[in-house]
Amino acid sequence: MYPVAVKSFPPSTPCLSSATMAQNHEDLAAELHEELSDRTQNEKKTDLTGGFIAPSEINEKQSFDKQSDPEFGNTPDGEEPNNHERATLRRVGENLPASAFLIAVVELTERFAYYGAQGLFQNYISYAKDGSDGPKGLGMGNQAATGLNLFFQWFCYVTPILGAIVADQYLGKYKTILVFCGFYWVGLIILWTTALPAAMAVGASKPGYIVAIIVIGLGTGGIKSNIAPLIADQYQRRRMAIRTEKSGERVVIDPAITYQRIYMIFYWCINVGALSLLATPFMEKYEGFWTAYLMCFCMFNIGILTLVLRRKTFVNRPPQGSVITDAFKALGMMIAARNTDAAKPSWREANGKTKAVPWNDHFVDELKRALRACKVFVFYPIFWVCYGQFSTNFVTQAGQMNGHGVPNDLMQNFDPISILIFTPLIEKVLYPILRRFGIELRPIARITIGFWFAALCLAYAAIVQHIIYSSGPCYESPKDCPAGMVDGKNLPNNVHIAIQTPAYIFIGISEIFISVTGLEYAYTKAPPSMKSFVQSIYLFTNAFGSAIAEALVSRAKDPDFLWLYVGVGIASAVTGCIFYALFRHYDAQEDAMYDLDRDAPVLTHNGIKTNEEEAH
Repeated sequence: MYPVAVKSFPPSTPCLSSATMAQNHEDLAAELHEELSDRTQNEKKTDLTGGFIAPSEINEKQSFDKQSDPEFGNTPDGEEPNNHERATLRRVGENLPASAFLIAVVELTERFAYYGAQGLFQNYISYAKDGSDGPKGLGMGNQAATGLNLFFQWFCYVTPILGAIVADQYLGKYKTILVFCGFYWVGLIILWTTALPAAMAVGASKPGYIVAIIVIGLGTGGIKSNIAPLIADQYQRRRMAIRTEKSGERVVIDPAITYQRIYMIFYWCINVGALSLLATPFMEKYEGFWTAYLMCFCMFNIGILTLVLRRKTFVNRPPQGSVITDAFKALGMMIAARNTDAAKPSWREANGKTKAVPWNDHFVDELKRALRACKVFVFYPIFWVCYGQFSTNFVTQAGQMNGHGVPNDLMQNFDPISILIFTPLIEKVLYPILRRFGIELRPIARITIGFWFAALCLAYAAIVQHIIYSSGPCYESPKDCPAGMVDGKNLPNNVHIAIQTPAYIFIGISEIFISVTGLEYAYTKAPPSMKSFVQSIYLFTNAFGSAIAEALVSRAKDPDFLWLYVGVGIASAVTGCIFYALFRHYDAQEDAMYDLDRDAPVLTHNGIKTNEEEAH
């Protein structure tokens, strides 16, 4: 109840009539009633003592302005959110278009073929020709196997640059993928046929393997640089928008979250394909390497058929002419002048440079944007050194332990299995929970976490190696001592192979944070004309990682494995810290970076839809 202020009147005079006094009381009651009504209508504002505060004209105006100001009012569904809504409403992603899922299936079949074959290379190269230590192989030993395996990985991540140039300048992504699928197809045939017993008997296997990995490397490189940006091209939203959920909650559709989801699903499908290693090691063990290579070849044909039969459903970005060669020319001008604006026509004109260039200022701004994205990738080779261990030295480590009937190269499957389990948990559970608490793990933070999980993986591998060296019968010389020789076969040390499992889980989690984010960052931070090229630069960091790992091959032997793992693990942990210190400010600029593409034209199956067509 409101306190009532008593209104004073002049003292009554004796001559006042009773009628006049009655009228005065009625007037006073009316005034008090009006005052109480005003207080109720004015939101019952009181001061600290409970007294009434009269409404201010300024406050009334501000209240009206807040309702009508687009920065505070409710934006209709489908429209861009205002700044207040961006800051306060929950952000969500959208569902993927069907064409994106088809491309993910194509990548699944390619990765099935790649991992199913490459996962056997360590044994194929190292196993003896007479089959004394397993199926008949090339008999080149562990060090040669690690070296050739790393060369293959290196080559597979150099060739994406060629695929990117062909796509961005000449054919576009879809046609380029088809062309390089042809190379891949031929390489798989060579690998399969030269692994047949008849080919091994005449000595065709070793040269056949060398030719096969070169042709396959060319094919997979051309596919990799284009299929990752092609799947993201299928999603066409460029700006944030308001949406009202069925529950009545108003949310912001954020393209950044959708792109994150696209590459989560893309990477999940990659690792479904990687489960080919559940089958190929057993085929290798009981039937020979050629049967596993044949299965990889058959699976790859399914991907080619999907590409050809569903070609009209894919959104295609047309090639941009000489964009890559122009980019290198412009980059040369920047370096020569030590000025990132030196390639702009406006700068050249202002500084007396008369020679014309075939680009405009906007092209140079896009190139600078691409260079900024590439700076983030400089630290990635250290991660790839860690990642490369699981398909090379981890296979050797598993072979030093008692497998109890489990092939040593089967353990690699715990990497994709962990990714298949933890990817939906992170994308559907962890990230939404963090967003509800106002925490958004931006790319730089995610990449840093990936480095630290990779370091944890190598630390655990070092512990396992120490346990192996502390166990008999051969201790620091597993499978290489008289005590371990039984019935003409070398026995491993008495350590159960299952102890290696957590190392694969840790490297799998690190991939979710660092590798998925790398694919996403390469696409979203690249200008539209250079999507494949920037993707190839990201992939090229894997080649650098393989080159570093190649330099460490001399230490890939007993008893040096332990310190190899320790050194690489420390390098990953330190790299993560330095990376975050240098680039953490990029996370604060994410929304501004996405806004650079807000006016990019919509893509269709036949190319680019014009603004007029979009309006209609």
